[in-house]
Amino acid sequence: MVHLGPRKPQHRKGTFTDVPENLLQQVHDIEQQLTVSGDTLKKITEHFITELEKGLSKEGGNIPMLPGWVLDFPTGKEKGDYLAIDLGGTNLRVVLVKLGGNRDFDTTQSKFALPSYMRTATLDQLWDFIAKSLKSFLDEFFPDGVSSPLPLGFTFSYPAFQNSINEGVLKAWTKGFDIDGVEGHDVVPMLQAAIEKYDLPIKVVALINDTTGTLVASMYTDSDAKMGLIFGTGCNGAYYDVVKDVPKLEGLVPDDISPDSPMAINCEYGAFDNEHVALPRTKYDITIDEESPRPGQQAFEKMISGYYLGEILRLILLELAEEKKLIFKDQDLSKLKELFILDTSFPAKIEEDPFENLSDVQELFQTVLGIQTTVPERKIVRRFAELIGERSARLSICGIAAICKKRGYTSANCAADGSVVNKYPGFKERAAKGLRDIFEWETEEDPIKIVAAEDGSGAGAAIIAALTEKRLAAGLSVGIKKN
Repeated sequence: MVHLGPRKPQHRKGTFTDVPENLLQQVHDIEQQLTVSGDTLKKITEHFITELEKGLSKEGGNIPMLPGWVLDFPTGKEKGDYLAIDLGGTNLRVVLVKLGGNRDFDTTQSKFALPSYMRTATLDQLWDFIAKSLKSFLDEFFPDGVSSPLPLGFTFSYPAFQNSINEGVLKAWTKGFDIDGVEGHDVVPMLQAAIEKYDLPIKVVALINDTTGTLVASMYTDSDAKMGLIFGTGCNGAYYDVVKDVPKLEGLVPDDISPDSPMAINCEYGAFDNEHVALPRTKYDITIDEESPRPGQQAFEKMISGYYLGEILRLILLELAEEKKLIFKDQDLSKLKELFILDTSFPAKIEEDPFENLSDVQELFQTVLGIQTTVPERKIVRRFAELIGERSARLSICGIAAICKKRGYTSANCAADGSVVNKYPGFKERAAKGLRDIFEWETEEDPIKIVAAEDGSGAGAAIIAALTEKRLAAGLSVGIKKN
């Protein structure tokens, strides 16, 4: 586990020794490119607000702002046994969630490894695998059966269009999946048919996005939670808006859904600023975008998320070593030239090195890149890792600040999950400083803060299933008007 406690970076501008002047100038230039001022954060946040609003409009915008059709706040009093499944890239997770009704829950879970052929399996093989996994889970934990069908929340982490909480039409497979007959179709009845094929006492009642699940699960246990956030391989945020403030829903909402009803919104805001008018992109960011499978898309995500932080560091080092010939002289750079050879754990480990001579960094470069480093070089590399991590954290909070300003929140717990927020050293402290720079608080304690999220794809899916089940039992709508 990467240390998240308060710590001050050890190597700052002007503290380098035995560094040639021309290299020192390059370091300072890169520092300037990667440093994001408080004023810049404020400007980005204001543009972020306009992009959130545009995404909610009928015309739409870069940020999709997808209605999640969770139309109630969790009260924390929801009770009962619920199943949740999460179909990921390598495993199927099955979770039994026991909601205690006192803002508490217990979970029991099993993971089922996806067979190697599953990504290109047939439609029947996919749904049969899920149904058989559910049967195995029920046989183990409910050997005597159940008195009534168990409601299930399905976390489906693939792009899906939802006209209601209990449907999801797959737009396109991702994560290496390519199974014929699923794209363009609603996955809920497919799963339900497989469940019934094996005569399982389960009813699929909700299909959710994991970020929306993070929002709802965190609100269930924490009444001050206002948004769910993911800072990991990608980035995303979810919050509750109000139906009447979502123009693209005009004319689509059934009469039994009040204009003042809450509506969970899955922002998908990794696409913020695809037009490149607000974010301070460097030449390294531009290179990453141009070399990506989808240039011009996910501009925000490419600057802050875990998938790209190591690649930003690689491009900086490669420029200084190969083009400028200022570091790693007479070293074999073949490994350093490999795209994405450095994942985000690489700069994280560099920052964690507790030794003055950065001997851990020395070993890391030798092991991963086959490069021998000097102490001055390692100190420079450490500085770049700090700058990349700090920029990521500071830019990350612009979405938080924008949602708070848009909704008028003066205090909020922002529940965050993901590998970057949980494992990257100093992320939470740097993010908190960014929020202070934007809001200029004079309070002793920050009124808007990032807190640890509850399990969105497990507990969140179950709680949303509970909320949906309650609406359906009352005869209330859970989606757009039916023709």
